[in-house]
Amino acid sequence: MAKHILPKAEWSVLIDQLKNLIPEAFNEEGNVMNLIKGDWNNQMNLKPFNSCLDGTQLGFYPMMKSQDGKEAVDYCAEEFKSWKKVSLEKKKEMVSKTIDLIDEHKELLALILIWEIGKPYPQALDGVQRCISGVRWYIDNIEEMLGDREPLGVISNIASWNYPLSVLVHACLVQVLSGNAVIAKTPSDGGLWSLTLCFALAKREGLPVSLISGSGRILSEALVTHEAVDCLSYVGGKSNGRSIASSLYNVDKRYMLEMEGINTYGVWEFSDWDNLAKQIKSGFKYGKQRCTAYVRFVVQRGLFPKFLEMYLPVLKSLTYGHPLLIEEGETELPDYDFGPLINSNKVSELDVMYNDALGKGAVSIYQGELEDELFLPNQDTSAYYAPAALLNLPKNAELYYNEPFGPLDSIILVDHKNELINEMNVSNGALVSSIACDDSQEAKEIASQLRAYKVGINKMKSRGDNEATFGGIGESWKGCFVGGKYLVEAVTKTDDGKKLYGNFLEYTLLPENRS
Repeated sequence: MAKHILPKAEWSVLIDQLKNLIPEAFNEEGNVMNLIKGDWNNQMNLKPFNSCLDGTQLGFYPMMKSQDGKEAVDYCAEEFKSWKKVSLEKKKEMVSKTIDLIDEHKELLALILIWEIGKPYPQALDGVQRCISGVRWYIDNIEEMLGDREPLGVISNIASWNYPLSVLVHACLVQVLSGNAVIAKTPSDGGLWSLTLCFALAKREGLPVSLISGSGRILSEALVTHEAVDCLSYVGGKSNGRSIASSLYNVDKRYMLEMEGINTYGVWEFSDWDNLAKQIKSGFKYGKQRCTAYVRFVVQRGLFPKFLEMYLPVLKSLTYGHPLLIEEGETELPDYDFGPLINSNKVSELDVMYNDALGKGAVSIYQGELEDELFLPNQDTSAYYAPAALLNLPKNAELYYNEPFGPLDSIILVDHKNELINEMNVSNGALVSSIACDDSQEAKEIASQLRAYKVGINKMKSRGDNEATFGGIGESWKGCFVGGKYLVEAVTKTDDGKKLYGNFLEYTLLPENRS
C-alpha cells in the first residue's frame, strides 16, 4: 500500500502555523529574519535550505555579514547591563513563562525538527521535553547553585545541528537565568525554524537573547574573538574546535568547547550478550549522529564468535526510512531507529570512509539496504544511509582515527588487556567509553585506564540531564565542564579563588563524580 506524509505534518501546514504564531519573525516575503538589537532584522542574504527528508526546500537562511554580527554583540553587551539588575525571582518568572510557552508548542516543535534534521518523531519530541524539564530543574535549583556568584556578561553560543532544543536552547535559557545576555548562531545544517520559534517566545517574555545565521568563518570575529564576548560555548567538530581553541589561548575569555572523540565499547571476559544487544540497539538512535554514540567495539578475539552471534541480529533488526510516512488509515508516525542523515554530504563522507577501509584491508561484515516501500515513489533518498559494520580496521584507514558520526561501526579484535586499553584510547580523549566485563574488579581496573570523561561498566554512558556533569578528556573537550552546577559556574564568577572544573591548557580538574 502506498504511503503518504501525515497531513498535519506537511511542511506547508507547519510553516503556516509558525507564521501565525510568531509573525514578527518573518518578513513580507515569508522569510525568517535574524533576531538582533532587540528586534527582528530584515538585512540579510538568503541561502536556500533543503530538508534531508526528501530534498524539499523549506525556505531560506537569513545570512548575516560580519559587521552586523559585531553590532549584534555590542547590543548584547548593553542589554546585559540592564538584565543583571533584574532580581533573580523576576528572572526565574520570565524564564519559567518562556519554558511554559515552549511546552505549549512542543508537538509543533517536534514536527518541525523532523523536517529540519531528520529525527524521528518520538526522538524529536523527547529532545524538546528534555529541554523543558531540564530548564525547569535549573529554575528550581538556581539559587543554591548561584550563591554569591555574579554573571559573566555576554555568552556566545555556536552549537551543532543535532540537538537544537535539549542542548542549545537549554544552555541559552540557563545562561540567561544565571544573569547573562545571550547570542546564538543557528547551526548551518538545520534548526533555524525550531530555534526561531523558541527565541521569539523568549524575546516576547523580555529575555536578553539574540539569534543570528551566517557563515561560521564570516561571523567568527563577532562570536568568538569580539572583546564584548565574555564566554564562548561551542559544540561541534574537532577541526573547527581546535581553530577556536587556538584563538582563545591568549585571550581572557571563558570557554567550553565540546568536540568529538572516538567513543569505544570494550568487550573482555564477558557473557551477558542479551544485555549488550539491548544497549547496541538503543545506541543506533538517530543514526549515531550524537557526540556520545559508540562507533567502535574492541573485542577479545576469543569472544568474537559470541559477539557476532549477538551483533548481526541487532543490525538486521534496525528500522530506518522516511519518518513522516504513514499508510492509509494510520494516524501515528513510525518509531524508526533513525531516518536520514543530516545531508547527502554526510552520506558521501561515510561512503568514502567505508570504501577506503575496504581498499586497505578491512572486512565488511554487514551492509544494510534501503527498502523502497519506506519512501515516497521516486523521492530523493541521497541523505539516507543503511547501517554498516567493518572488521579489522587497518590503522592507515581514514576511519581508524576519525569519528564517522553516522551508522558505520568498526570492530577491532585484540588478544591482550593492554592491547584492549590502547585500542580504546586511540583518539587521545573521548566523551564516553564503556567496558563489558563479568568480573567487576577487572572491569574497574580497565575503566581506570580509559581516557574518557564518563566510563560505563556493562552499560553505555550519555550526556545526562539535570545534575549530571558532562565534559571530555584530551582532545575531545577544551575549557569548562558543564552540567548541573558546573554549567552555572562556567557562566558566572566569584572571588573565592577556586579553580574551575575543566580541561584547560594550564590544568585539568575533574569532578569526583562523573556519573
